[in-house]
Amino acid sequence: MSPSTSDGHTSAVIGPTADKSLVREMAAALALVVTIDVVAVAAFGYLVAPWVEPYLPSGTPSVLVGGVAIVAVTGVFLLAHLRYARRGVLAAVGAKTVSESTHPNLHARITRLAAQFDLRPPELAVVDTDVPNSLAVGGPRASTVVISRGLIDDLSDDELDAVLAHELAHVKNRDATVMTLASVLPALANGEYSTSDSVIPSMSGAHYLIGAIGLFVLYVMATPRLSGTAFGGSSLGEFLLVVGFTLLLGGVLLGLLAAPAVVLTRRLSRRRELVADTAGARATGDPAAMASAIRTLADEERTRRDLRSTASTLSGLCFLPYGFSTDAEDDEKATIATQTHPSVEDRLENLRTVTATLES
Repeated sequence: MSPSTSDGHTSAVIGPTADKSLVREMAAALALVVTIDVVAVAAFGYLVAPWVEPYLPSGTPSVLVGGVAIVAVTGVFLLAHLRYARRGVLAAVGAKTVSESTHPNLHARITRLAAQFDLRPPELAVVDTDVPNSLAVGGPRASTVVISRGLIDDLSDDELDAVLAHELAHVKNRDATVMTLASVLPALANGEYSTSDSVIPSMSGAHYLIGAIGLFVLYVMATPRLSGTAFGGSSLGEFLLVVGFTLLLGGVLLGLLAAPAVVLTRRLSRRRELVADTAGARATGDPAAMASAIRTLADEERTRRDLRSTASTLSGLCFLPYGFSTDAEDDEKATIATQTHPSVEDRLENLRTVTATLES
């Protein structure tokens, strides 16, 4: 027998719901992530090559070494994205994981709805803010659904089910994984979160120590190429000048590489929202609840828009196109004001089509 929703609607287990257009855009976003990593690694390798060459075996082809290094380091970059991007997003929005003992109702809902999608129940996290919103990060094997306290307070039971089903659809389609990965570079460029804080959040100041050790190692490696004696004023000054120029160039490169990522991910975001609305409505068997949730939260957006950042990179991951903050200073972080979501009317029209399909 098919599972039933809380209001008696019967719906079957939902399989993958991504359409061909969404799949193409996801593939393009992944290709861009890989390309950006390759370019970043190659640029960094070009800058540090003169410092590394003295330590290579004589007669080693530099092209071969460079190629192997680019492939290896790019692989490490991608693994780092996969491992730390989700943690960075959660840290950026201030989400705290909640247990079944403290939030039994939420866990019961997400477990029931995850069964509709044939998914392992995701980790649940709550943001302590009255701004109503939600997002999902990760993939089918390891995911986290984030909701705000305001979302829980503002929505009815059926509307909350609809929003949770919407987020689970992102996990099922794997577009949550793609968006999480693709959002890393733009988020870093906008200063929305720090990779070092995400990697070692519990070690206050540890990333500064690691950075200092890294600079020391680079200095030791660079000494054969520097003028003056090791640890002398001349060599230290020259080293710091090179490092400063490298960081400046890296910042410019980061901004240039982030621009196409922003455009592509926000195009992907607009498409994936419609697909997730459809899948969430099918999973609950109640498109009206999804439409009602969108209207309710859109009204909240209009009443609080002056307090929110509506163009931040991470807003593209959310149910509605704003983050979880009520701090007006967040607007200063938004440097590329590209629309991240379809209009409310487009989403409601899409749900009317879903309703007609379910009733036919």
